[in-house]
Amino acid sequence: MRVLVVEDEAALADVVARGLRQGGLAVDIAADGEEALIKAEVTPYDVVVLDRGLPGVHGDDVCRALLQTSPTPRIIMLTAAGNVDARVEGLAIGADDYLPKPFVMAELLARVRALGRRPDAATPPVLTAGDLTLDPAKRTATRGGRPLSLTRKEFGVLEALAAKPGAVVSAEELLERVWDEEADPFTNAVRITVMTLRRKLGEPPIVETVVGVGYRLNDQPA
Repeated sequence: MRVLVVEDEAALADVVARGLRQGGLAVDIAADGEEALIKAEVTPYDVVVLDRGLPGVHGDDVCRALLQTSPTPRIIMLTAAGNVDARVEGLAIGADDYLPKPFVMAELLARVRALGRRPDAATPPVLTAGDLTLDPAKRTATRGGRPLSLTRKEFGVLEALAAKPGAVVSAEELLERVWDEEADPFTNAVRITVMTLRRKLGEPPIVETVVGVGYRLNDQPA
């Protein structure tokens, strides 16, 4: 899942980004509304964590602009104002969720994950493909009942493939969804991660390479 954190307080933005990354998400940071809109034009984010009280372009205006993009990201607003009126205003603008500051990181992560499961085509909270089962919220994966010990990137790649069983997912899309904007677009990180993931998944092979296109999760391996 690719997330954009829009927060002008650098220290808080760093804490939020690190917390979300520890939860296995790919996270970019924007320090103001203008930067957020520029990044959203380039990258289709699944969820935007948006500080409402931004300098320059206000968070409300950022929210309205993001709602005009396609695909439209899910938006969770953060604000120091925790009263009901402020919450209603944020939701009325079009935000999907609202969290007052200060907040507990575990709750923010849970809310971001919940929003990420609500794209146009709903993704179930637990993903299954053949004898493979993934629980993104708990960060657990099993195959044939055997627990899999996966790195964050391996889990992210497997989650992206399991969300589209049988469909081909390009290396570019995996890089976009699992890594962040600091990733080198010419890196072989995806290929290496898929290689180690295959080894951990065991036999019979379940992740197929579609030459020149990408990778596919086969839920009925031979």
